[in-house]
Amino acid sequence: MSKNQPLIHLANIDSAKLPNYYNYAFAIEKVRERLNDKYGGIFKLYNAEEGLTDVLEATEDILANDPEEIELVANIYDSAGAATVYYSNENKYEVKPSTYNNILYFPKYEVAIITIPIYQSMHNYMENFIFAKNDTSVLEFLDYTHEIQRQYMLQGITVFTDTEEGVKRTREQITKQIQREDILLAEDLKTDIFRSIDEFFLHSGTFFKTYDIPYKRGILLYGSPGNGKTTLVKSIAESVTAPIVYWQITEFTHSYSIKEIFSKVTKLAPMILVIEDIDSMPKESRSVFLNTLDGATTKEGIFLIGTTNYPEKIDPALINRAGRFDRAYEIKQPDDLLRRNYLHKKGIAKFIDEQTLNQLIEKTNGLSIAQLNELYMSIALQWHYDQEVTIEKIITDLQKNNKNTIKNDWELAGNTDRLGF
Repeated sequence: MSKNQPLIHLANIDSAKLPNYYNYAFAIEKVRERLNDKYGGIFKLYNAEEGLTDVLEATEDILANDPEEIELVANIYDSAGAATVYYSNENKYEVKPSTYNNILYFPKYEVAIITIPIYQSMHNYMENFIFAKNDTSVLEFLDYTHEIQRQYMLQGITVFTDTEEGVKRTREQITKQIQREDILLAEDLKTDIFRSIDEFFLHSGTFFKTYDIPYKRGILLYGSPGNGKTTLVKSIAESVTAPIVYWQITEFTHSYSIKEIFSKVTKLAPMILVIEDIDSMPKESRSVFLNTLDGATTKEGIFLIGTTNYPEKIDPALINRAGRFDRAYEIKQPDDLLRRNYLHKKGIAKFIDEQTLNQLIEKTNGLSIAQLNELYMSIALQWHYDQEVTIEKIITDLQKNNKNTIKNDWELAGNTDRLGF
């Protein structure tokens, strides 16, 4: 394709006749002039079909962890912020250059990115731009930012939350290691879940290739609250070397955020996408969610994990339709053996003898893992202050609370419409 010259040049524009374009182009040309003067050559302006959100997120990671990879060329507007105050992992406030209102240059790739406000007569907005000397530099730079984003995501769990202003990204560090042997599930269930995880990630999907199976997987974990679904997900996250994305559905989840989330995760494969409380999807977004789910899971390398405390709100079509969830696993209330194992691991033997423990196991039928944890806490507190334990009162209080909780859940369920997936 021949190189065409622009029809409209900023230098020849009457700002009174084209005020909006003039305001837009003036700042862009000032950035280009600075780059040309400082680094030589001619920098070209590039558009990104899907925007530069991923590049900006990677840039924020680089600014926080490897700032020497970026040169701060200049602030753009003198009366717009150019630095960000944030609370660091070291539990203190720090200041770093912002991706906003700065020219950020990557010398290794001869690429610059900027996010600046565009001032218009009726409405101001922010826009992202990328400058480079040639197409090859741009492509190599985009590959670099993609790999950087993936590497930093391996250091914790990335959380996407739907907010009124759009999808917000945060990262949570895993502060407590949860080993597989610490997961209190029936052994056959635990073996089945972790075996599918291992085949998907640890062996590079060779099982799927060997048996000509599409390289994708979806499981749904359901059961009453407090029995370890979230703990199981955290243990899975620690079992693989792959990005983990936790998508937090809210009342602000809509078609745009759904498409944005799935657009991001398909670029990160192989990866795990966790959707907790999948039954909370807003009614007006369900059809878009399911259609997008069908399309996204045809992409290779996505292991989808959904959880719900209320499976009765989910239509069986969500599970049974091919391409959504392949298997559904019920995370049940712990039986006698699991309750005994849990309390032994907590250290209950410090407070009661084996005979009392047998009575405790018998009387705690129906309690969840979370309630057993509260039971242990109550016993430890009583022992700490009184040097004795009266399990009858502790258990009676917990069971009473358990009945009230169940009653409240029934009342809520009676006033809640089915999701109708």
